[in-house]
Amino acid sequence: MAAHPTLPSTRALGSSPLEPHSLDDTGLRAGLLADIVLRFLYYRGASTGVAIAEELRLPWNGVVEPVVDFLVTEKLLDLRGGKGFGRASVDMLLTDKGREYARDALGRSTYVGPAPVPVTQYQPVVSAQAFVVPTVGSQQLMDALSHLSVSADVTDKLGPAVNSGRSIFLYGPPGNGKTSLAESLTKLLGGEVLIPHALEIDGQIIKVFDPLVHVPVDDARKRRHTEGDQRWVLCHRPAVVVGGELTLEQLDLIYSDTARFYEAPFQVKANGGMLLIDDFGRQKVHPRDLLNRWIVPLEKRVDYLTLHTGKKFEIPFEQLIVFSTNLDPKALVDEAFLRRIRYKIEVGDPDEEAFREIFQKACAAGSVPYVAQAVTYLLDHYYRPRKMPLRACHPRDLVNLIRDAARFRQIPPALSKDLLDQACQVFLVSP
Repeated sequence: MAAHPTLPSTRALGSSPLEPHSLDDTGLRAGLLADIVLRFLYYRGASTGVAIAEELRLPWNGVVEPVVDFLVTEKLLDLRGGKGFGRASVDMLLTDKGREYARDALGRSTYVGPAPVPVTQYQPVVSAQAFVVPTVGSQQLMDALSHLSVSADVTDKLGPAVNSGRSIFLYGPPGNGKTSLAESLTKLLGGEVLIPHALEIDGQIIKVFDPLVHVPVDDARKRRHTEGDQRWVLCHRPAVVVGGELTLEQLDLIYSDTARFYEAPFQVKANGGMLLIDDFGRQKVHPRDLLNRWIVPLEKRVDYLTLHTGKKFEIPFEQLIVFSTNLDPKALVDEAFLRRIRYKIEVGDPDEEAFREIFQKACAAGSVPYVAQAVTYLLDHYYRPRKMPLRACHPRDLVNLIRDAARFRQIPPALSKDLLDQACQVFLVSP
């Protein structure tokens, strides 16, 4: 009952793979599906063919039914009377022999859930999705960044960078919104992407779908996927953010000795969207080692992962990767590495006009009446005498401190001299 890997049929470029109608269409071995069914019934107890098919996200006719027939023939399953018509509605439960085989299957892997998609089927779908990203125009960029105050110089550089789909290096002083800027770029990508619940390679299962990263589209927009392969989930383009906690080990497959299956690394979960490496240079691993890991993916748009058996395999690397740091790029890596990052964009301190605009937006967000003279007082009495740089995050932080003080005093929050002085005394460190 072995099935050979096949490429999925699709309606059009970037569209959902068609629903499989046979074991061959799934690209999976029948034995792998049988193991999942055995584990499912071991945990669930009695269940119907319909429920098994729903768990595997595969159709009963032509795909799940022959797997169940094989298990029945081998006396691993018993069929009991059902409430509906047809074998799909019949109650099924493991025999003593079936429970023994299920324990053996659990020894190989504890994975229970949607059937995986072979890597050979995953590769063309992800690559096709990479070519349907819409072109970003200046108005779209302005709309996506409307909640931020970004200089024209930065937007003029960001637009071409996003359209390139290549790597971006954001650098500059801390507190000026590099992370917020990078996260906002995901909105520009627009559209949806298909994310598999899991992948399969050499009989090994890799869990990909992550509810903390992947957000399914609503039911109305999901309809175009309802006739497709349900092993895939139609999601908004993902945005994966990792920071100082990132290690080299997390960029390869994460194998659980207990569960005996893999968790996909960050860059696989980010395929079709954006991967932001925040606080670059502050990871425990040396920046040069981290960039060495990205050389091939950045240039070839493919990555190589390794199973615990030692087998290496190729997987698409189709995402916008953004590095963000408040350290000097030249102090982090040499020129040869920086050359591989196409766009280096400095996000500097806001000027006074931008600072006032940011303050006004922070007041609106915090329901604090904006007073232009109060900002003038702030600049004249705190920033200029201390020669302090203006930071984009300061207005938000000061407004929050004012709200805290007003709540304690049980008065309405306002940009009064009294509340502003109190906020500055605890927030702005004297030189």
